[in-house]
Amino acid sequence: MQRELLILRHGKSDWSRPVDDFHRPLKKRGRKNATQMGSWMAGQGLQPDYVISSPAVRALETARLACSAMQFPLERIREKAVVYEADEVQLLQVVRSVPKKIKRLLLVGHNTGMEDFVLYLGAKAVHWPEDGKLMPTAALARFRVEKPWSALGADTAQFLFIQRARLLEVG
Repeated sequence: MQRELLILRHGKSDWSRPVDDFHRPLKKRGRKNATQMGSWMAGQGLQPDYVISSPAVRALETARLACSAMQFPLERIREKAVVYEADEVQLLQVVRSVPKKIKRLLLVGHNTGMEDFVLYLGAKAVHWPEDGKLMPTAALARFRVEKPWSALGADTAQFLFIQRARLLEVG
């Protein structure tokens, strides 16, 4: 069975308030970009079967906004504490634990873990943009996975693309 892994970095966060990192919310642009990315995903037929998000405010807000735009039930978003501050090895373990019946997984989290995970999965096919930012805020990476989730490893997924939220902005 062919599977797809969608990796979404949280939207632009708001640094204007004196809150700790975990509780930092999205700023207006971050909310807009998360919603636009979800709408774009729906238009591309990329609605997930399963969603895992970091419980950090900005990641969970991104997941909820994107999922709302795709009409994915918000109560089905699974929060996993390990995704917050996770490295690529921890993210790999999270994905390996996904039920094998799931065909399309959306993972919502943070850099540098998300960027490192994208490189880990498809380093040979991923090309760095000129601006040096592989996974800017609200960017989505898409991979095709031919093996069961439990067998995912380095270079076992086919990199398809990275879509940047900024490219979806209109006006």
